[in-house]
Amino acid sequence: MKTKFPDPIVALPEADIPLEGVRAYLSQSEDHQIIFMEFSKDAIVPEHSHESQWAVVLVGRIDIVIGGEERRLGKGDQYFIPKDVPHSAKVYAGYADVTFFNQKNRYCKK
Repeated sequence: MKTKFPDPIVALPEADIPLEGVRAYLSQSEDHQIIFMEFSKDAIVPEHSHESQWAVVLVGRIDIVIGGEERRLGKGDQYFIPKDVPHSAKVYAGYADVTFFNQKNRYCKK
Protein backbone atom coordinates (compact mmCIF):
# COMPACT_ATOMS: atom_id res chain seq x y z
CA MET A 1 0.00 0.00 0.00
CA LYS A 2 1.43 3.38 -0.99
CA THR A 3 1.14 5.67 2.00
CA LYS A 4 -0.53 9.07 1.99
CA PHE A 5 1.86 10.33 4.69
CA PRO A 6 5.36 11.82 4.43
CA ASP A 7 8.50 10.06 5.66
CA PRO A 8 8.57 11.63 9.18
CA ILE A 9 5.09 10.20 9.86
CA VAL A 10 5.85 6.79 8.31
CA ALA A 11 8.96 6.63 10.52
CA LEU A 12 6.73 6.63 13.62
CA PRO A 13 5.90 3.26 15.22
CA GLU A 14 2.86 1.49 13.81
CA ALA A 15 -0.17 1.21 16.09
CA ASP A 16 -1.87 -2.12 16.81
CA ILE A 17 -5.29 -1.26 15.38
CA PRO A 18 -7.17 -4.56 14.94
CA LEU A 19 -8.83 -3.83 11.59
CA GLU A 20 -7.90 -5.44 8.29
CA GLY A 21 -6.53 -3.00 5.73
CA VAL A 22 -5.62 -0.21 8.15
CA ARG A 23 -2.15 1.17 8.69
CA ALA A 24 -1.69 3.63 11.52
CA TYR A 25 1.31 5.55 12.75
CA LEU A 26 1.47 6.39 16.46
CA SER A 27 2.71 9.62 18.04
CA GLN A 28 2.83 8.89 21.76
CA SER A 29 2.72 11.41 24.62
CA GLU A 30 2.56 11.03 28.38
CA ASP A 31 -1.16 11.85 28.40
CA HIS A 32 -2.52 11.44 24.84
CA GLN A 33 -1.95 9.86 21.43
CA ILE A 34 -2.12 11.12 17.88
CA ILE A 35 -2.73 8.49 15.21
CA PHE A 36 -2.21 8.97 11.47
CA MET A 37 -4.52 6.35 9.91
CA GLU A 38 -5.03 5.17 6.34
CA PHE A 39 -7.31 2.43 5.01
CA SER A 40 -6.65 0.26 1.97
CA LYS A 41 -9.94 -1.66 2.42
CA ASP A 42 -13.44 -0.83 3.58
CA ALA A 43 -13.77 -1.42 7.34
CA ILE A 44 -16.56 -1.60 9.88
CA VAL A 45 -15.76 -0.17 13.30
CA PRO A 46 -18.21 -1.72 15.80
CA GLU A 47 -19.91 0.46 18.40
CA HIS A 48 -17.66 1.25 21.35
CA SER A 49 -16.70 4.12 23.66
CA HIS A 50 -13.58 5.50 25.37
CA GLU A 51 -12.00 8.83 26.30
CA SER A 52 -12.66 11.78 24.00
CA GLN A 53 -11.49 11.72 20.39
CA TRP A 54 -11.10 14.38 17.70
CA ALA A 55 -10.20 13.80 14.04
CA VAL A 56 -9.87 15.58 10.73
CA VAL A 57 -10.42 13.73 7.44
CA LEU A 58 -7.52 14.15 5.02
CA VAL A 59 -8.98 12.17 2.08
CA GLY A 60 -11.76 9.69 1.44
CA ARG A 61 -15.06 9.04 3.17
CA ILE A 62 -16.34 7.81 6.53
CA ASP A 63 -19.92 7.24 7.65
CA ILE A 64 -19.88 7.71 11.42
CA VAL A 65 -22.54 7.43 14.12
CA ILE A 66 -21.83 9.42 17.29
CA GLY A 67 -24.33 9.09 20.13
CA GLY A 68 -27.01 7.94 17.66
CA GLU A 69 -26.41 10.80 15.17
CA GLU A 70 -25.31 9.67 11.70
CA ARG A 71 -22.90 11.77 9.64
CA ARG A 72 -21.16 11.30 6.29
CA LEU A 73 -17.75 12.98 6.29
CA GLY A 74 -15.16 13.66 3.60
CA LYS A 75 -11.97 15.60 2.98
CA GLY A 76 -11.59 18.55 5.34
CA ASP A 77 -14.42 17.52 7.67
CA GLN A 78 -13.76 16.94 11.33
CA TYR A 79 -15.56 15.25 14.19
CA PHE A 80 -15.42 15.20 17.98
CA ILE A 81 -16.54 12.32 20.18
CA PRO A 82 -16.98 13.21 23.86
CA LYS A 83 -15.78 10.81 26.57
CA ASP A 84 -17.91 7.65 26.97
CA VAL A 85 -20.24 8.45 24.02
CA PRO A 86 -20.97 5.29 21.97
CA HIS A 87 -19.89 5.52 18.34
CA SER A 88 -19.38 3.30 15.28
CA ALA A 89 -18.34 3.80 11.67
CA LYS A 90 -17.97 2.48 8.17
CA VAL A 91 -14.66 3.59 6.72
CA TYR A 92 -14.13 3.36 2.97
CA ALA A 93 -10.95 2.26 1.19
CA GLY A 94 -8.73 5.25 0.43
CA TYR A 95 -9.64 7.08 3.65
CA ALA A 96 -6.97 8.79 5.75
CA ASP A 97 -7.19 10.99 8.84
CA VAL A 98 -5.34 12.40 11.80
CA THR A 99 -6.95 11.42 15.11
CA PHE A 100 -6.27 12.75 18.61
CA PHE A 101 -7.16 10.46 21.54
CA ASN A 102 -7.35 12.07 24.96
CA GLN A 103 -5.75 9.04 26.58
CA LYS A 104 -2.21 7.77 26.59
CA ASN A 105 -2.95 4.08 26.10
CA ARG A 106 -5.72 3.82 23.49
CA TYR A 107 -3.36 1.90 21.20
CA CYS A 108 0.02 0.23 21.65
CA LYS A 109 2.97 -0.07 19.32
CA LYS A 110 2.83 -3.12 17.04
